[in-house]
Amino acid sequence: MVNGIMDNRAFFLNQTKELEHIDDIWIVRSPVVEKQYGKGSEIAKDDIDKKVLKTGKTISKIDENIFGHSTYRITIPYNAEVTPSINCLQCHEAKIGDTLGVISMVMNMDDLKTTSAQIIGYIAGISLLLIVVILWFVRRLITPYLSIFESIKDVMKRSHNGDYSGRIECSTHGEAKEVAHWINEHMAKLQTSLVKVGDTIEVFLTDHKANKDTDPIVDVQNTVNRLADIYKFRRTIEHDERIEDVYSRFAHVLATKFNIEDFNFIEADTTNKTTEVVYVNKKLLCDPLTKGCRADRTNTLVDSCQFANVCETMKIDRYYLCMPYSISNDMDFIISFMCETKEEYDRIRALLPFIQDYVDAAKPEIVSKKLMQILERNAHTDPLTGLYNRKYLEKFIDSSLYNGMFKGVPCGVMMVDIDFFKQINDNYGHDVGDIAIKTIANTIRDVTTNNDVIIRFGGEEFIVIITDCTEDKLQDVAEEIRIAFSQQKIQAGAETFSKTISIGTSLFPNEKHDFWKYVKQSDIALYSAKQNGRNQVVRYQEGME
Repeated sequence: MVNGIMDNRAFFLNQTKELEHIDDIWIVRSPVVEKQYGKGSEIAKDDIDKKVLKTGKTISKIDENIFGHSTYRITIPYNAEVTPSINCLQCHEAKIGDTLGVISMVMNMDDLKTTSAQIIGYIAGISLLLIVVILWFVRRLITPYLSIFESIKDVMKRSHNGDYSGRIECSTHGEAKEVAHWINEHMAKLQTSLVKVGDTIEVFLTDHKANKDTDPIVDVQNTVNRLADIYKFRRTIEHDERIEDVYSRFAHVLATKFNIEDFNFIEADTTNKTTEVVYVNKKLLCDPLTKGCRADRTNTLVDSCQFANVCETMKIDRYYLCMPYSISNDMDFIISFMCETKEEYDRIRALLPFIQDYVDAAKPEIVSKKLMQILERNAHTDPLTGLYNRKYLEKFIDSSLYNGMFKGVPCGVMMVDIDFFKQINDNYGHDVGDIAIKTIANTIRDVTTNNDVIIRFGGEEFIVIITDCTEDKLQDVAEEIRIAFSQQKIQAGAETFSKTISIGTSLFPNEKHDFWKYVKQSDIALYSAKQNGRNQVVRYQEGME
């Protein structure tokens, strides 16, 4: 402290206490000063004093009571410092920054609180008056808008429920009337547009009402999504090369989009009265090939819930639906659905209109790709026997034998020729010769399996490729064909006759791209069979050339 001040501190403190609004004031010595000058009477009164002595930082605190005495307490530290006018280190054994003591003061805030309350009261009164005036003005100003707002609320509520016929009734003038006019005009356009869109959409969908929503906007949205999915499906299958790819795409739609697990696709040739199973998703549980398809014959939905055992070919204790779709004048497409439960049956039946949309979208592609399939089949098929021709053999070698499903699988190669075939044409005519060729073709077809390949190589010559073959299997199949044909009766007018065949064989190991080498070997073995009496099977041996 500056010299002389410490001796008069009691006087200064008492004089300060006499000031208005000062309740109390005191000084506290720090431990540094106590160590040098002794404790004295300036001791800490509370924890605040002690904390300020310890930290050297000012602490202020307001003790406020709404209805009682309110005070403001501040405790300020006096820290050792050295300045041009004051040098605390001359009197105190301390370092710069050490706290030498604190001074605490408690001030009365009741007058301030009273004044604040009065000000608040004045402000509240003025505010209340302003609120009354504003409310009166606002009510007069916004009453028309509140009226139109209620009308708008009613119209919007009705439109939210799918009714767009509501209109705003407004008898006011100015902007409110203009707003009502524009909203009414907008609602009228929206209602008209939704009706037109709904009518237009019905042209593109089988049953637009199948999934109709109460809200026309939601209905339009759902329908547009439905059309978009169908459009994407159609654009995809347009770039598929084969009809099998189209059926696979359609099967994917049924499985993923409609969550149908068990179904089959059947093609029905309405001209030739034949049926063909073209896709099996799980297992075929009916026999449409031998007994025909009821859905195709009746051209109506076959429903297991209509009558017990309604379809004679479906001998299962399950729910089923068989839906025919007309693809063209000579082709029907049947989808057979199998259901484990009645709930699944009901769900699939409700989906039939949606499924038909995809069938309708696929019709042009099915027709065009079916035509291409027929043209390709005709190009690779011998018209007399229905067997593959030499052109198909060249394709089969590359696609299946060398690089496909039979790659690396040993195959038996047969060259089959009817003995003395020229005599048939000379004695009976070419028509009977054609019958003989058909007979040997049917005989080979009956003896071989679906994995074996039969080629009409030219004239009365046939190449037979026996897949997954061994020496013994090759010999056995060849002998079975030879014996079976020798027992056939060929009709020639009023009489019948029998003929024999000669067969040359070789075993193709299918390790290199040298298939034609083994065809040549079989041809050499066939020549040997002809030279050694005909009506026999000869296995190619080295040296036969």
